[in-house]
Amino acid sequence: MTLSKIKFLAKYLTFVPFDSATEGGRSNERYRRIALSTGTSIFHKLVTVFTGLISIPLTVNYLGEERFGLWMAITSVIALLAFADLGLGNGLVNAVAKAEGENDLEYLQKAVSSTFFILLVVSLVFSVVLFILYPLVNWSSIFNVQTKVAITESGPTIFVLMSFFILNIPLGIISKIRIGLQEGYQDNFWLGMGAIIGFMGVLITIYFKLGLPYLVGSIMVGPLVALIANGYLLFYKRLYLLPKFNNFNFNISKNLLKVGFYFFLLQAFAVLSNSADNIIIAQVMGISSVATYAITKKLFLIIQITQFVIAPMWPAFIESLSRKNYRWAKSSLIKILKYSMFFGALTALPLLFFGDAIIKFWINENVIPSFYLLFGFFLFTIFQNYGGSMSVFLNNEDLIKKQLVFYSIASISALILQIVFIKIFGLPGVIFGLLLGFLMFYTVPAYKLAFGYLDNKIKQTEEKYNTPIN
Repeated sequence: MTLSKIKFLAKYLTFVPFDSATEGGRSNERYRRIALSTGTSIFHKLVTVFTGLISIPLTVNYLGEERFGLWMAITSVIALLAFADLGLGNGLVNAVAKAEGENDLEYLQKAVSSTFFILLVVSLVFSVVLFILYPLVNWSSIFNVQTKVAITESGPTIFVLMSFFILNIPLGIISKIRIGLQEGYQDNFWLGMGAIIGFMGVLITIYFKLGLPYLVGSIMVGPLVALIANGYLLFYKRLYLLPKFNNFNFNISKNLLKVGFYFFLLQAFAVLSNSADNIIIAQVMGISSVATYAITKKLFLIIQITQFVIAPMWPAFIESLSRKNYRWAKSSLIKILKYSMFFGALTALPLLFFGDAIIKFWINENVIPSFYLLFGFFLFTIFQNYGGSMSVFLNNEDLIKKQLVFYSIASISALILQIVFIKIFGLPGVIFGLLLGFLMFYTVPAYKLAFGYLDNKIKQTEEKYNTPIN
């Protein structure tokens, strides 16, 4: 590491805030919060990697391939419901970041309370649906399991996962408020603590030889406990943000629902393309094949350290745009695109050549991926950094609707190609189908929309004030 990089890290890795009264101070404060969020994200990731390196082989060998595949498939189903908050969580991030940029405390209070009570209603609706549908559905046939124990555990496992999912719908505002305030570093710390508690639950479950529903419950309870602790500290220091029905505002709710609807559709299409893979594999190749694909995917996701820098850029972009700091936004977007794609490729390269050996040593020889599957995920890692960098900028209210158009086309195309390619090329066809769909319909439109918007805003503002802007 060069001396300049060490000085850069030393400047921003501090808990002492910069003076935000000036443009330069605000820029430094954004980078400080991004640096802190990146640092705590690494802590969270290290905890997740450490616990995963131990718990995944333990659970695979403890459960067996079919029950482990069942777990992965059920997790994918839950992921398909990740947008069940109607996009309000992501809409709240935008609202909080914008209110922070405009110093509008009243709007901030009303946005938080309005979002919470809408999500509370959503969680109650899901609870009613779960209790009605649970005894009526043959869950084992949906996941195509064959053994007696897997058939018995299918229903209870999805019930446990759904119960935790429903609880997290209204409580999810805690993380969204932290992110919107550019305090992702505090959220990441508690996510790490949740992973540690969950890992302890895995060890206890395996020690007492409990079934898959208990294993899933022990994993899920950790993040829930950490989220509650995170919320306690957030509202203890900012009591004015505690949701109150008196702060519920109908007009703000309508705007949040409007923006949230766009996020809802974006999330739906994202989940459709990114989380349907395990279900497609289970239906076409059988549930046992899910394990090979899912473990390979997890291995590549483990090394995605660049995502730690990308994620905190979202509220920073929203806040900077609300202050009309368009040049800062443009230069930061260019930097994050270059660095994330380069380092993404660099970190994924060893897995391309040694991923099969790592998985054989890590898990067992029954889930070793082919070189083509490894190569597909290597390319996916590069594109994921491009797409992630673009999306955190395009998530602002002015562009999200336009982004939705080409993102939906890319997602549907990717899904179709995944189904076609798995039948032609086998397991690697799933990841290559996903890649081709997004390369054709997302890459260029996203670039043109983002930089076209910024260049136009810079030009308009400089013509208005007849002077260059920051």
